[in-house]
This record gives sequence, structure tokens and C-alpha cells, in this order.
Amino acid sequence: MSFNALFTEKAPVILRSTIIAGLIHSMVHGRSNENRFHVRGYMDRGTTTTPFDMVVLNEMSRFSPCNRRTKEYPRLRSQAEDVIDMFNRKLYEHSTYIRQHLEDMPEITNWGWTPDFSERSEPPPLAKGHPRASMFTNG
Repeated sequence: MSFNALFTEKAPVILRSTIIAGLIHSMVHGRSNENRFHVRGYMDRGTTTTPFDMVVLNEMSRFSPCNRRTKEYPRLRSQAEDVIDMFNRKLYEHSTYIRQHLEDMPEITNWGWTPDFSERSEPPPLAKGHPRASMFTNG
């Protein structure tokens, strides 16, 4: 299958990856209309912090691409100011919470798919045989 069959020649493409963004840029360099590719990869930002905060610091959270896309397109920006404000408030709430509690917010740690889309009150169960279940013991 050809590259253009996968990505078309005109549609914007947003790639988010845990590998270095430069590697993906090198693969799309020279392709038709290459400026339509927007690559966000791991940037090695952060320090000892919470798991979700590492995602936020590396601009890989669910909020980053939404904020970026709505800011880049004038039509979306004017229609989505309330959404952008909500995302920014959630990121501020996240930042405040982890500095006070030294852990991610319950809505992050407890998140998981549920049949009725309700929120969980506790973390999802570990997979059977997951090593973390027996990693820390007093024995």
C-alpha cells in the first residue's frame, strides 16, 4: 500500500507517538504536501512526578492536541473558546492537585471503560498475574 493511500495528499495528519518526533519527521520529509503533518512525540520533559503529569509535561495528554488544533484554525478557535478554557482549567486543577497530594487525581487513576460510561470510584482491577500486584510486600 502506498504512503498516499494511507494518508491522502491533502488531509491534515496529526501523529502522536512515544518515539522521538524527529524520526517520524524524517519519514514524511519530501512527501506530497509535507507541511500537513503535525508530529508530537516524546520530548523527555519532566522529573520525578506522577504518571499523568509526565504525559502532560510531554504534551501527550488528551488536552494537548485539542488545544493545539482549536487554536490553529480560526473558525474552530472562535467556536471553541469555552472548551479551551475548560481544558486549561482541568490542567490547572491537575497541577494543583498533584502538588498537594503527590499523586494523580482520582478521575485519572480510576479511569476505565465502563459499560454505562459511568465514573469508577476505585482503580480498575489489575490484570491477572500483573507483577505490580505482588511488587510491594512487607515480607
